[in-house]
Amino acid sequence: MEFKNTKGNYVYILRCSDGNLYTGWTVDLQKRLECHNSGKGSKYTRARRPVEMVYFEELATKNEALRREAAVKKLSRDEKLKLIEVFNLS
Repeated sequence: MEFKNTKGNYVYILRCSDGNLYTGWTVDLQKRLECHNSGKGSKYTRARRPVEMVYFEELATKNEALRREAAVKKLSRDEKLKLIEVFNLS
């Protein structure tokens, strides 16, 4: 997936090669995805490559993105999958 305008405050969900979901935040979606897939993104995704970006949302500020990341991380797997499904229908 290529992102045209990747600068902002984003919360994202990755689907790892083993099917697990990983949630994070970034200011550059393309760079962060490349970082995860190169093994430099996070310890969690390093052993679960390749990863695929399946959801993201842009927020106005870093603080909002961090709060939203925390909220998404608290969702159950089923709730995250519903969020991804709605995102992919858009």
